[in-house]
Amino acid sequence: MKKSFISGFILSLFLSGSAGATEYIYRDLMANTLPGHCEVESKAKQTASKEYTVDRYSKRFCQTQGYGWHLAETKSAGNSTCTPCPDSSGKQQCHQQDVIVTCKRIKPGTVGMLPGKG
Repeated sequence: MKKSFISGFILSLFLSGSAGATEYIYRDLMANTLPGHCEVESKAKQTASKEYTVDRYSKRFCQTQGYGWHLAETKSAGNSTCTPCPDSSGKQQCHQQDVIVTCKRIKPGTVGMLPGKG
């Protein structure tokens, strides 16, 4: 009984047709990350250029475009730029400058939202 149910389920998955392809709208953005904490220059540059930090800000750049925008890819992580901290001698704040990302969102009307279309 279970064997016939599982085989029928798998067969139906292979035979079922997929819905039409979803179309996307793409947008390229260039932005800067925010400066981090005051640290020694080498550590501040390392913190600013971490993959985790760049990915987190890349997602945020796309989300600020509005509802439905998501990160498609990060094209360039940018360059590390540092500025001296005003209250700490020898310490600096670093951030990534000119991070380039590609954002995407579903094109309206391509996923069956309009009745009678598609």
